Amino acid sequence: MTVTQKAPEANSAQKGGSKISKLPLLFLVLLVAAGLAWFFFGRQNAGLKDGRILVSGRIEGYETDVGAKIGGKVKKIEFREGNQVDAGALVAELEDDDIQARLRAAQAKTAAAECLWRERKESLDIAEAQIEQARLELNRSTEGVRARIEQNEASKAQANAELIQAEAKLTEAIANHELARKRKERFEKLLGPGAVTKDEYDEAVKNFESTKAVVESQKAFVSASRKKLSAAGALLDQARADRFNPGIRSRELNVMEKQLVQARHQLDNSVNEVAAARAQEDEIQADIAYLRLLSPINGVVTARPVEPGAVVVPGATVLTLIDLDKVYLRAYLPEGDVGKVRVGDSAEIFLDSFPGKPLTGKIIEIDPVASFTPQNIYFKEDRVKQVFGLKIGIDAPDRLAKPGMPADAEILLGKGG
Repeated sequence: MTVTQKAPEANSAQKGGSKISKLPLLFLVLLVAAGLAWFFFGRQNAGLKDGRILVSGRIEGYETDVGAKIGGKVKKIEFREGNQVDAGALVAELEDDDIQARLRAAQAKTAAAECLWRERKESLDIAEAQIEQARLELNRSTEGVRARIEQNEASKAQANAELIQAEAKLTEAIANHELARKRKERFEKLLGPGAVTKDEYDEAVKNFESTKAVVESQKAFVSASRKKLSAAGALLDQARADRFNPGIRSRELNVMEKQLVQARHQLDNSVNEVAAARAQEDEIQADIAYLRLLSPINGVVTARPVEPGAVVVPGATVLTLIDLDKVYLRAYLPEGDVGKVRVGDSAEIFLDSFPGKPLTGKIIEIDPVASFTPQNIYFKEDRVKQVFGLKIGIDAPDRLAKPGMPADAEILLGKGG
């Protein structure tokens, strides 16, 4: 019985001791739970305690699209995704066959416009000389007729000599052009079998076009020389006339002055035509420069939407680059905390990959309008909360922060960077 009675007492004492020993353990558990609760939830209100607000988000960057200013077929692309590209480097090139043909046509148009301008300029000079001569004759007495006839005879002889010389040069130019044409046609036939090189054929084509321009120029000179001879003959005939009626000469002078006004108008038109042709040629030259796509920044290729051989339209993106030295943290702030932060507030950014090496930065942008939490938030109940997006610029990313990386940031309230 004694043993039986002690057994309960022993059990009772044991139970009492167990309750006493569990009190410190329970206190320890509560203390740890309180610490964890502060760590997970208290930090959200840390700004109220130590002037900091914790936000999370992902690293993003500013993408730069390298696009074609003109349309064409892609000849080559020098870089692929992940490649580093220096500013000013050639990243892609378009084929130039069509644009070179346009350039040759524009150059021919410019040459023709310049020839027409020269012809009209010479006609204007002749008209001005004729008017000057007519004005002199209007006031000249009959005693000067003989001297005037001799002068005009000499002018006509000189004009005739210039015409003969111009026609001889035209004949020579036509012969050279015919030789160039035959050479071009022969080289064109030899180019297929490979008997001549592409450079030799291009040189023959260039010589053909050059001799053609010379022929056109000499034709213009011959035409101008004939007009000059005709004008000199007219002046000579006029000098030989026996009559010097002032009224007749005055009317003739009026007609010539009207013709001079018309000639000046035609010359002005030629000046405009030459300017337009040269402007078109300059525009094509600029388009040729646009065939070479250069990188505007130092960056890394993130996208290559086209490949060599593709035909792109003006404005189409060929490569997309991102500058890893200019990245930012895109984070979201609860609606209730947005009034606590300002653009310019300093921040420390913590990367998951480098938790012990915080990066410095500052807020560079705060969304003006609240939005729902982005879809990439895992829990549906969090996605219906109103938040304000913000950008935290990173002062010196050192290529550690890359787009897509998750990161946290502590915003130092009221402390500008």
